[in-house]
Amino acid sequence: MSRSGAGREQGAPGARARALAVLRVRSRALAVALLPAAAAVILLAGGSTGHMTGSGWDLARRIVTPLAVLVLLLAAGVALVVARARPAVTPTVPIAEESAPDLYRMVRDLADRLGVPAPSAIALTPDCDSWLEDRTHPAHAPPQPEEHDDVAHAGRASRRAPAAPVLVIGSPFLWWMRVAELRALLAPVVAGTGPAAHPDIAAARRFVRGLDAAVAVTSAPDRGPVSRAVLAGAGRVARLLLHGSRVHAAEMERGVAAAAAERAKAVDYGLRIVAQEQVGLAYAGWDRLLTRVALPAWRMGRWPARLNAGVVAALTELSRRDRLAEGFASRLGERPACDLLEEPGAVDEATSLLAARLFHGGPAETGPDWSPVHWGDYPEEVVDRKWRTDAARLHRILDALRVPPADEETRAPDGPTLARVLTHLTTTPDLPPAPAPAVVPDEDDLGGGTARSAALAARLTAELAREEAAAAAVPAGPQAAVTSDPDPLRDDRALPLFPLQPPRTGRELLADHITAMVCCAAMDTVGAVPGLDWLDGPTLLVGGARATDLPPQVLNLIEDGDPAGLRTWLTRQGIRPEKPVRLA
Repeated sequence: MSRSGAGREQGAPGARARALAVLRVRSRALAVALLPAAAAVILLAGGSTGHMTGSGWDLARRIVTPLAVLVLLLAAGVALVVARARPAVTPTVPIAEESAPDLYRMVRDLADRLGVPAPSAIALTPDCDSWLEDRTHPAHAPPQPEEHDDVAHAGRASRRAPAAPVLVIGSPFLWWMRVAELRALLAPVVAGTGPAAHPDIAAARRFVRGLDAAVAVTSAPDRGPVSRAVLAGAGRVARLLLHGSRVHAAEMERGVAAAAAERAKAVDYGLRIVAQEQVGLAYAGWDRLLTRVALPAWRMGRWPARLNAGVVAALTELSRRDRLAEGFASRLGERPACDLLEEPGAVDEATSLLAARLFHGGPAETGPDWSPVHWGDYPEEVVDRKWRTDAARLHRILDALRVPPADEETRAPDGPTLARVLTHLTTTPDLPPAPAPAVVPDEDDLGGGTARSAALAARLTAELAREEAAAAAVPAGPQAAVTSDPDPLRDDRALPLFPLQPPRTGRELLADHITAMVCCAAMDTVGAVPGLDWLDGPTLLVGGARATDLPPQVLNLIEDGDPAGLRTWLTRQGIRPEKPVRLA
């Protein structure tokens, strides 16, 4: 038996039964659509042969025949919408075989050991997950290569859609895991190509994906009233069919996963337990790297070009700090899975740009306001700039509030100072009247602080909302003008697809801005420098050591209006708050 034939025979019986149940939903829908036509054919045939004559039969023919035509037209319209709808595809970085021959060789060898068809292609996703994805729909044929799409040196794309599913691998796995660990982790995923080749399972999946795509098409908000009215009926039918097949489809996928896991037990089963531990560790490091390191850079218009290399540094640092992870660092002497790529640096840069688009909504191309940054330049080009920009925004708001200089500033009144911020948040006189913010924050965001800190936090929230609205109104690049392309990566209105975190609260914004002002004062008065911590993000280095005790002092100032702790900290570090600082 051929390898393809073996794959067709190894689908789990339960999964095949559920696939047939899904197909029965399709058959019933087709039967309902053809029922009036069948009745009309019987009536017309009976009249032409002289068996169904009389006024009653003539009336039935006049009613049923137009009804049958109408039902057939509606059914054809629904079928056309389902057939033309483009199923969703996960945004990935394609990896051509020429750019990763060792990786393709490993996957094919794994498929041979499992006795299943090999995946048709390999792609990377900036997430900690791996799966098989069917891209047999004609709309998923690779586009003609463009300059900005040559991210993985993919070569020429095939004009014919592949028949086997594509193996999607989480890019952090390639950089953190060793080759043997990656092979063990991918074994149950690759084993899923066997059930995927079964004709009943493949047909059921195509039917469900088509219905899901049709629901998305009919729910698109940017359509005219006529189109919405025409597609409303098709959308209701697609939802009804999707609801009827949902349980069977879910059980089918569970059966496929169980069959793949059972088959994969014969390959590297013991090593897979160790690999699963690395999955949890990689996910924790990747999440912290994105939220604490990459996100501040994205907000500054810079995207780190080596995120996957950064996750290795972050997890290595975690292994150094956490005794429970000490054993993981000993693996680093083995061959990393990223060595299976011919040009890991180019692939890392491509997945880093895709991560910025998916998680933050950045443009597809680099430009003056969206440029890559390497880790060695991160402290100077991101951390320093972020702190000085935040400090400048804080002083602009103080100027709008007509806050006077502090008493201790009389010797140096020609520049912004930290003393002005401390004095304003400490003293109790009423604020001068000023325009109300355009955006009113939630009371829960500002509770727990003094009146002055709450007012300042409200204005910071409003100012940032105005800046973000102004930035969103500016086209992000040449592709931002595209409005009809169904690809979310070519329609910047749909980005980010996976926002990292909800908007920051007013208290958090105020704490960030005051911390930025303190850091600017430290850099300009005692020679402190910005730094990068792989697990905590931007950090202040005073005398070569991290200033880890600064956040509690800032929170005391915001919540209680008490500057004593912060002033003591400043005195201990030798920072003079009355000295002017340089802003962005």
